[in-house]
Amino acid sequence: MPEYLETPQGRRIAYHRSAGAGPGVVFLGGFKSDMQGTKALHLEAWAMAQGRAFLRFDYSGHGESSGAFTEAAIGDWAEDAAAAITALTDGPQVLVGSSMGGWISLLMAKRLGAKLAGLVTIAAAPDFTEDSMWAGFSEAQKAELAEAGQVALPSDYGEPYIITRRLIEEGRQQLVLRDPLSLPFPVRMLQGTADADVSQDVALRLLAHATGDDIRLTLVKGADHRFSAPAQLALIEQAVAEVLAAL
Repeated sequence: MPEYLETPQGRRIAYHRSAGAGPGVVFLGGFKSDMQGTKALHLEAWAMAQGRAFLRFDYSGHGESSGAFTEAAIGDWAEDAAAAITALTDGPQVLVGSSMGGWISLLMAKRLGAKLAGLVTIAAAPDFTEDSMWAGFSEAQKAELAEAGQVALPSDYGEPYIITRRLIEEGRQQLVLRDPLSLPFPVRMLQGTADADVSQDVALRLLAHATGDDIRLTLVKGADHRFSAPAQLALIEQAVAEVLAAL
């Protein structure tokens, strides 16, 4: 059973936390994903075996947290992450951000300062509401979004995604690739070349855009967006261990 955190905004965030040495590791999941995913659970087991503190949680509208998915937006989920990291962890943390969690982790780098000791991203999807969704909409979809307030997108993961006008419009307040992005700590980015959701161009753009003395990108030939095969999970472990070793 998860524990729950009441955020300053009044949302109820479900989480699992295991005690251990610092710097701790925090997993930030993807869009419409939850903290029961393969990567989150694998990293939790790895951290526990290492005796290292670990936190995974569900954003509002995801998993076991409060709220409806269609009522939330990137800024809300960033608030959830900031509240969880601030309230539930001690000292500096290494964030592991998967897909949208990669974007959220970059927002945390801007907001939480010294609380971040390092960063690992897996198929990071910064600014995807603008550069992937909005940019990819047809004129008919843009009109539907304006008139109906939402549009349905097919998903490879089950039910169609309901994309709201608020998700797109609020996302414009959260973009990280338009302004300077300082990542002054060890950063390891992982990206599959066979990712159908986030192209390697996004990873290269993020690498080019961010500033920092220790930022590396690993492209994994043939890996898809899930990045959950045993060899890929081992790469995530290795990346987290490398960041911790560099501290």
